[in-house]
Amino acid sequence: MTPTRVLYIGGTGTISASCVKRSLAAGHDVTVLNRGSARRPLPDGVRELVGDVRDPQSVRDAVGDAEFDVVAEFLAFTPEHVQQDLDLFEGRTAQFVFISSASAYEKPPRRLPVTESTPLRNPFWRYSRDKIACEDLLVAAHRERGLPVTIIRPSHTYDERLLPTLGGWTDIARMREGRPVVIHGDGTSLWTITHSDDFAVAFTGLLGNPAAIGDAFTITGSHAPTWNQIYGWLADAAGVRHPDFVHVASETIAAFEPELGPTLIGDKAHSMVFDNAKVTALVPDFRTTITFDEGARRILAHYDAHPEEQRVDADHDALFDRLAAHARSAG
Repeated sequence: MTPTRVLYIGGTGTISASCVKRSLAAGHDVTVLNRGSARRPLPDGVRELVGDVRDPQSVRDAVGDAEFDVVAEFLAFTPEHVQQDLDLFEGRTAQFVFISSASAYEKPPRRLPVTESTPLRNPFWRYSRDKIACEDLLVAAHRERGLPVTIIRPSHTYDERLLPTLGGWTDIARMREGRPVVIHGDGTSLWTITHSDDFAVAFTGLLGNPAAIGDAFTITGSHAPTWNQIYGWLADAAGVRHPDFVHVASETIAAFEPELGPTLIGDKAHSMVFDNAKVTALVPDFRTTITFDEGARRILAHYDAHPEEQRVDADHDALFDRLAAHARSAG
């Protein structure tokens, strides 16, 4: 089956925007459903439907009686969201693609690389547990009713607008001011980081593929630098020759700022390396073409060209001062 009609729920986010562009390049008839207020403009040739995905009647009004070869859901985060999708689209599409998360894989991982058969269990992060519950609902629907579902598990995926560090632009501003920048742990854990343009190759290659129905796929790429390298490449791209990096244990960061705890202890504190053999068997063209040294240059080029997006978070800025002072007084 070659899809001609693809509906993206979302379509303007970090991952989905690249997938929309790739779908257009593949000749798909692309429709995007969102609230019409996204930061990333839609490319020419995309049909836009305006509706609130949290309001089922709004979606019904926007979609009407249209049917699609593929419905790709990027904005479902809880089982309630998924059940709304099933109520709206089951029986109206030949493939329902759900974006889950590689953070759902067990933490800490017992074995590397992580594969699709790695258990799904994350006691530290509610976001990940909700994604697991979404998957459980979809797998049950496939087993019981034959729902044509494909589950996708991305890890840390970025584009030129997404800075992957704890503080985002706040970290870059601190680097350029010569102030200490906090890196969690000792900075030596391996972190798989994937450019959204590379991700989109694998993703669109699974659309309309009968072998992808009823199955789950990790899409991450093969690039797994250390966090020290990630921060170092950003410093290079920012023109900072001697950045002041301070390493702070993830548990300490979580103690100072509990909101950061789940994303660290439940994900980024661990070395995460993935086996992509399953997806590359179906999409042989998928590979890492953009490593983060290049990605960092693209990110800084974008932000330097858009100073209005250079936003420093005052709370994070103050937090990093406290963490740096704590680390140096303890060391």
